[in-house]
Amino acid sequence: MLRALTADDPTPSAECQADRWCRNVYELTHSAWFAEGSYWIVLKPLRVVLILLLAFAARWALHRTINRLVRTTAEGAMPTLLKPLRERLPSAAVDPEQFVPERRRQRAEAIGSVLRSMVTAFIFGIALLMVLKEFSFDLAPLLASAGIAGVALGFGAQSLVKDLIAGLFMLIEDQYGVGDTVDLGQATGVVEAVGLRVTTVRDGRGVLWYIRNGEIVRVGNKSQGWAMVVVDLPIGFASTEEATAVLRTAAASLVMDPEVAPQIVEEPEVLGVEQITVDGAVIRTVVKTTAAGQFTIGRELRRRLAEALENSGITAQIAAARWYPGMSTGSPGETGTGGAT
Repeated sequence: MLRALTADDPTPSAECQADRWCRNVYELTHSAWFAEGSYWIVLKPLRVVLILLLAFAARWALHRTINRLVRTTAEGAMPTLLKPLRERLPSAAVDPEQFVPERRRQRAEAIGSVLRSMVTAFIFGIALLMVLKEFSFDLAPLLASAGIAGVALGFGAQSLVKDLIAGLFMLIEDQYGVGDTVDLGQATGVVEAVGLRVTTVRDGRGVLWYIRNGEIVRVGNKSQGWAMVVVDLPIGFASTEEATAVLRTAAASLVMDPEVAPQIVEEPEVLGVEQITVDGAVIRTVVKTTAAGQFTIGRELRRRLAEALENSGITAQIAAARWYPGMSTGSPGETGTGGAT
């Protein structure tokens, strides 16, 4: 397109005169070599700068939107996207005290960081392709190679992509967070770290488990909302009415204890006989507690119920019921009627 020009060449080429940009530049500068070279000297750099400016402006606008979304979520005004699944249900009874603001802030920041990274990669990827096009690079082989590489990576890194997608949805749905006691099937314990690819759980024996998010097919979270402590106590063949009254009194005393009362959501309830075994009846007692206090309340309730049965003499009846007719009650070597010989 361009012809060889010298400083003494006063007129542009026919191609330049036919091009509006080149003709306008020549009319302004009256320099043929600058007019014919202005397409690469001025126009191309201006287009590249404009593409970069638009990319930075789009990135800034989207990052600002994401930051505002994260900030409003951390302050409590949660949008539908970041609400846990149980809060989106219209029939769900939501207790405001069961959600910790710090945890909500951490989850919102984690999701915001992922969204910002995705936006940055997408915008500057498109900007890079547009800049290469401005310099007359043939993008067809590049795009074809990128497509082949993407397919190869898709087949070779299926588990990685699966882990990342599962981790992202886990964060959005707030299935669990750091400090929660969870049952993930492979391990049960306290969550110490949550990432897009791996969740770290420490079990009751101190073993640290690294579980890929894509391998987690079910989650039992013991730290969200409230918990139900269930205690089944055998009473042998003692009177169920007497045992129920004793257990009800012991359970009611738990509510009167100021140290554990704040962790009780509903008063304990003795449901009655849960099952009949060869050793007698089993009575169930339940109490609704906070998620954090379920273990403390459970231990204290079991202790009080056991002491109440012992003080009432029911435990002695349970022990006596285990001596069946015909069993020896004498010294070793002696046998009773019907006993072993």
